[in-house]
Amino acid sequence: MKLGILGAGQLARMLALAGYPLGLRFTAFDPAKEACASDVCPVVCAAYEDEAALKAFAESVDCVTFEFENVALESARYLEQFVPVFPSSRALEATQDRLDEKNMFRGLGVETPGFEPINTKEDILKAAESLGLPLVVKTRRFGYDGKGQFVLRSLDQAEQLWAELGSVPLIAEAFVPFDREVSIVAVRSQQGDMRFYPLTENEHRNGILHKSVPLVDDPMTAQAQQYVATLMESLDYVGTLALELFQVGDRLLANEFAPRVHNSGHWTIEGAETSQFENHVRAVAGIPLGDTRAVEFSTMINLIGDFPDRGVIQNVDGAHFHDYGKSPRAGRKIGHITITANSTELLSERVSAVVDVMKV
Repeated sequence: MKLGILGAGQLARMLALAGYPLGLRFTAFDPAKEACASDVCPVVCAAYEDEAALKAFAESVDCVTFEFENVALESARYLEQFVPVFPSSRALEATQDRLDEKNMFRGLGVETPGFEPINTKEDILKAAESLGLPLVVKTRRFGYDGKGQFVLRSLDQAEQLWAELGSVPLIAEAFVPFDREVSIVAVRSQQGDMRFYPLTENEHRNGILHKSVPLVDDPMTAQAQQYVATLMESLDYVGTLALELFQVGDRLLANEFAPRVHNSGHWTIEGAETSQFENHVRAVAGIPLGDTRAVEFSTMINLIGDFPDRGVIQNVDGAHFHDYGKSPRAGRKIGHITITANSTELLSERVSAVVDVMKV
């Protein structure tokens, strides 16, 4: 069976690597000539709007998935005329506009921070009055890793905010004094079978995920599973999905979801019985889902901008180095390290040894 992947970045790369042992084959589709998945699978290099290329791509594979949610919705819908697409364009559409996404959460009974649409400069002042300051203002579409965001701490910054972001529709969200940021990664099969990975605690720096730590038997797990199950059922979802949440006391507030494998689930490659990548391709290909339990204690640390001394890192027992094949650049995710151990004490020692080398 051959799977097509829209996008040929590191997530497509890891999907292909997870699927080959299952006997699956892959072709990716990406406008970039040097996309990093090209190291592991063929890549059709064409614009996402190129219907002739998309049709030929669809006819060369048995089904299609995607590795990021900012792929053109029209492209996914066009492909659905010729080949099954999992998750569907409906799931893709649900996450491409933050206002629609928040309204969907509320309609499903999933709690969120307060929010208001921003269409004019005056709306900023109204939102500040309604939601209070600080106020987090985001572009409704295409933002990721802290891009397209502005934290309004004073009304004196309204002009600056509008100058930087006001050319596109925006959403204002109440600033959440959260206890911690968490995410839950889950997977749903074509038959509706669902599996859940342990709740993961996340640390962000400059809007980019820095570290993820899965927590088995975390007390907030049941609430997170209920939210993500409701979301997947409502979308008739097929594949892996991640829901990002803020914990405030004994409540979880949904921030956003990603209709794909997710950075906070990278620890599953070494730390779970079946990785999020393998379970995604299992779901898309119609193969029964694998066990999602954690097999050891683990921590994942992103490599952003530049590589540490990989030789020293690889000399740390339990450290697993992942190089995405991307050239170093400030603010760019170029790899990650997962550290595993059979006890929390040993894990802490190994993480400290890695962090000392990375100087983070």
